[in-house]
Amino acid sequence: MDKDSIIRAYGFYAPFYDFIFGSWVNQGRKKAVEKIDQSPGNRILELGVGTGYSIPLYSTEVKVMGIDISTEMLNVARKRFPREKYPQVEGFLEMDAQELDFPDNSFDSVIAMYVASVVPDPMRMMQEMSRVCVPGGTVLVLNHFASSKGFLRGVENFFSPFSKRLGFKPDFSLPHFLEMTPIEVEDILPVNLGGYWKLIHFRNAEPEMNPNGQNGSSIGPQPA
Repeated sequence: MDKDSIIRAYGFYAPFYDFIFGSWVNQGRKKAVEKIDQSPGNRILELGVGTGYSIPLYSTEVKVMGIDISTEMLNVARKRFPREKYPQVEGFLEMDAQELDFPDNSFDSVIAMYVASVVPDPMRMMQEMSRVCVPGGTVLVLNHFASSKGFLRGVENFFSPFSKRLGFKPDFSLPHFLEMTPIEVEDILPVNLGGYWKLIHFRNAEPEMNPNGQNGSSIGPQPA
């Protein structure tokens, strides 16, 4: 998997993405959005927002920033969910999930749905998700992960050499993903058909405390 192959694959998928990856896996999206604190005014970042299929699931009292690496996918989202009709939309930006162009602590929650097996470097994506999320905030990952055995495992192994053309890794390992992820796991919920997909709830790390008991990440006047 590399950036160029991902852009090509999802540029191809854009016109019919919702037909392939729409309603039949929407239960996972609903469960993910339900876990987010949607208090009025909260900012939420959705990585890999694609065609914006999840936008109607969010409260109109929050602000959702959606990013994606595919121009074609974002064009569909912008046309379908204009800010004039969907007040929860803060914007749709073309951006790499591995190199987020946002300051630290910019969002109350950060979510990546059906993205972790797409990016070339999932650990880098998780580091960026943690960086832009406020301390103690919610980080969510919804994704399929490789089966441990049986027919599905055989199918995943068969399609694995075609990852570049498919635009995702069919044999994406959950244990390996959790091992390399720098954020503490709160819980893991099986979702969608037969629980083949997993919704992983992470709690972003609280900042370390200075010896004087103050928050180590506080911003303010510093001693001369």
